[in-house]
Amino acid sequence: MTIPPNVDAIFRNAIDLNQYSNSVARRIINIYNDIIIDAVNQLQTINEATAPVKAARLRAILAQLKESLATWAGDATEITALELQGLAELQSEFVEEQLRLALPAGSRDMVRTVEISPQFAQSVVTTDPTQINVVALSDDLFAAVEGAPQTFSLTAPKGAMITLPNGRVVEKSFRGLAESQAERFSSSVRQALLTGETTQELSRRLRGTLERPEDRLRFGEPATTAGQRRAAGIKETMARGGEATRMANHQISTIVRTSVNQVANAASQQVYEANQDITKKYRYVATLDSRTTAICRANDGREFEYGKGPTPPLHFSCRSTTVPVIDYEGLGFDPPRPGKRAAKGGMVDSDISYGQWLLQQGKERQQEVLGSKAPYFRMLARKHGARDAMAKLVREDGRELTLEQLRRRYGATPKG
Repeated sequence: MTIPPNVDAIFRNAIDLNQYSNSVARRIINIYNDIIIDAVNQLQTINEATAPVKAARLRAILAQLKESLATWAGDATEITALELQGLAELQSEFVEEQLRLALPAGSRDMVRTVEISPQFAQSVVTTDPTQINVVALSDDLFAAVEGAPQTFSLTAPKGAMITLPNGRVVEKSFRGLAESQAERFSSSVRQALLTGETTQELSRRLRGTLERPEDRLRFGEPATTAGQRRAAGIKETMARGGEATRMANHQISTIVRTSVNQVANAASQQVYEANQDITKKYRYVATLDSRTTAICRANDGREFEYGKGPTPPLHFSCRSTTVPVIDYEGLGFDPPRPGKRAAKGGMVDSDISYGQWLLQQGKERQQEVLGSKAPYFRMLARKHGARDAMAKLVREDGRELTLEQLRRRYGATPKG
């Protein structure tokens, strides 16, 4: 068995999805930031007002902020649903094409396609599976029970089963963020009034150096368009933010990135499952760099039958993906040469695991990734091989073993 020859395209697709999620998150972040900036600008206009008028205007500003953020949460949900629906359709078509390219020209029409329900993404972002009063059998299971022909599609019930790693759906996450940020903003204003902080100082603390395009123009800075501002790097936007934007921007980015990964992998897995005469297993593929989490490091390179193994994302901001394992021998085709996958420092063979990659990086990089557990990794790699050594550093539930647990399991810290 081997992964398809065009696996390079699948790995590039994973990188492209990360860029795409940044683009979607930027749209939602900029709308949120504009609301905060407007509220801060209004705060700066009440300095000269008398006490009763100032108090009334302040209450009005905070009430308007709460209402605006509630509206933003609904808009952010709809933007995300629309983007995810388009993504599911594009991703399923992309994976179908990659399977075709993995087969000889005369056999490519054997690849089955997957239908995407128009309500799929809306269900992903809004339907809380814990609130469903009936057991939602998948279409495939229902068909099997009824003896009907098996079909493969991404339906609204399947979308309802997709939640963020904390069990929440996107809509609830955005709504909760809007409510908490409105309260945090109000609390900051009340604290400023008690401590005597000036409105200017408060404004700078809340929004950082973020400004709307019209504000930049009013203060004599070079004009910019909204489109140019929205094209600015998401990291730069976060770095320029203040207390009312920086943390919220990170949370928005995390929600969007995780949702994009969920839907892309759901679409990919559905296509693979629809074509089990071509591929009966999939390979878990993690990102080869120092930021990869323990659970993804441990699963990298492992192969699972469809429906019987973990699929990304296993945590928030997960960057892992999956690739199909093609049974070329069973199909009577000659296996292709292995492709390449991206890694920190350059391209490597596609069949290299995270453990094998890390073992090649030297002790300094191993220390960066594993800390004081690096000597145990090297010891286990010598005994069991680098691929299995990484899995032995992780508990069955995916959490990292502590140093004390490693000592109890494998003895004193090894030398070297």
